[in-house]
Amino acid sequence: MLKFVVLLVSVGAAFAHHADGLHTASVVLVGKEVNGAVTFTETEDHKVRVQGNITGMAPGEYGFHVHEKGDLRSGCASTGSHFNPENQPHGHPNDAARHVGDLGNIVFDEQKVSTFDFVDSQLALRGAHNIIGRAVVLHEKADDFGRSDHPDSRKTGNAGGRVACGVIGLM
Repeated sequence: MLKFVVLLVSVGAAFAHHADGLHTASVVLVGKEVNGAVTFTETEDHKVRVQGNITGMAPGEYGFHVHEKGDLRSGCASTGSHFNPENQPHGHPNDAARHVGDLGNIVFDEQKVSTFDFVDSQLALRGAHNIIGRAVVLHEKADDFGRSDHPDSRKTGNAGGRVACGVIGLM
């Protein structure tokens, strides 16, 4: 019972409700050499603004996804597949048909820092596309958006292993 109460308090602390009725959630990403934080904020036009700062990766592009499970008992390996409630193929963030969790690539600079701010039209903080309690995963390679001949391309974007993750809404 105490674990359940602690979980509810943690979710409540990370899931803020603004006076204007919009919600905000956050996640702390942790990996061997990577860490950072990402905030998800509802917009008035029913989209989600994604803002983050992550450090520790070599310069380049890396796949960045919301995965279906907020389960870190086996590290990032237990977060399941990309969040895909509509059973769509893997794709680019601007594709109409894509996994809800397909957020594309984030770019790390020469100082091993990625700072990003974008709006996504398929994520949600309530309803069928709700990402609260799910995991964010940073991958070891760039996402190819399902456009290569690699066997994993249409499923995962061929983004490789998982280097950092965290659960949205849980602290």
